[in-house]
Amino acid sequence: MSKQRAKVLREMGLGPVWTLRTPPPAAAAEGLGDSVDVAAPAPVPMSVMPPAASSQATAAMDWDALAMSVAACRQCGLCEARKQAVLGVGNRKADWLFVGEGPGAEEDQRGEPFVGQAGKLLDAMLAAIGLRRGEDVYIANAVKCRPPGNRTPTPEETATCRPYLERQIELIQPKLIVALGRPAAQTLLRTEVKIGASRGKCFDYRGIPVVITYHPAYLLRTPLDKALAWEDLCFMRHTMKALKAP
Repeated sequence: MSKQRAKVLREMGLGPVWTLRTPPPAAAAEGLGDSVDVAAPAPVPMSVMPPAASSQATAAMDWDALAMSVAACRQCGLCEARKQAVLGVGNRKADWLFVGEGPGAEEDQRGEPFVGQAGKLLDAMLAAIGLRRGEDVYIANAVKCRPPGNRTPTPEETATCRPYLERQIELIQPKLIVALGRPAAQTLLRTEVKIGASRGKCFDYRGIPVVITYHPAYLLRTPLDKALAWEDLCFMRHTMKALKAP
């Protein structure tokens, strides 16, 4: 293992013990050696309001129009306290799309997702599987405005903002979507999600595989689960390798 990889793993709080880790057994169980086995989400509907910003309204938007619409959005109460809306950052033709929950205080100030301590951990997680922010990765959030006090966005708020995320996905056309945390997973899959039961599986978003893992902010609060996050990273890497295989 390279010194750089060892440094990255130390930053994640995992240490050299994880350097020889192989993809978890769940990967083999999903049959990813030759192809990606996509599991359907559990059929438990979420009680959410229909989105205020319709998919029809965003369907024809290019990136410039989408950015202007998000910046001017007043569709829900989250706009009242924000400094600015946060669309996303990264390669707009990326194979990887990472979706988080919503902007925090630093993100609201700077206009870029994942720039605080959780962002540093996310960057370390990306580096652990050979990725770098701004290259073959795009990073977005389920909601584009900071929830007051960094609380979890409500189902109504994520439903209102969903068409913006849907349009981003249509424009990017990623090979793999990684949902960071429960709100992001539920926004994408439109069903109730339990992170522990969803790890090591592929779900489906309009034909695009979705992998679910813990949000970096959760890992900062619960460092023992960083070992599980490393398993998820191995599973993501294995999944992408299968997707790119001829």
